[in-house]
Amino acid sequence: MIKQTKESNKRLERLLCSGLRPSEGLEDYAKRLRKLANQLADPKFLRRKSRLLKALANETRLKMLKLLSVREMCVCELTIALNLTQPTASHHLNILQNVELVKDRKEGKWVFYSLAKPKLTQNLFAFLEFPN
Repeated sequence: MIKQTKESNKRLERLLCSGLRPSEGLEDYAKRLRKLANQLADPKFLRRKSRLLKALANETRLKMLKLLSVREMCVCELTIALNLTQPTASHHLNILQNVELVKDRKEGKWVFYSLAKPKLTQNLFAFLEFPN
């Protein structure tokens, strides 16, 4: 846990003294703020969402998702489309699978990848204002 700095304590104290927040005492108010932050979400939930956002924070993975929103593809198709090596494509697909955005299906020797959550991905692209 990060300790409060003297500067942040001084700022909070000035805020309380200004009358813009309840004057219940610096320590009590600081405890109430920390309790509020801890109640916002379960740490496991936050870790999962953080991993999802990190997975999306990569141009190659966004391109993969966009391609897979058009149709399912095997690794060899993705490597050609994105000019990647097979290990690099597999690495990115693994990350997308770990955050449950991509799923695979085997057909003989071939492994085809598709979106695990097409509606979520569609909403994501709409939110990001992704061109069609």
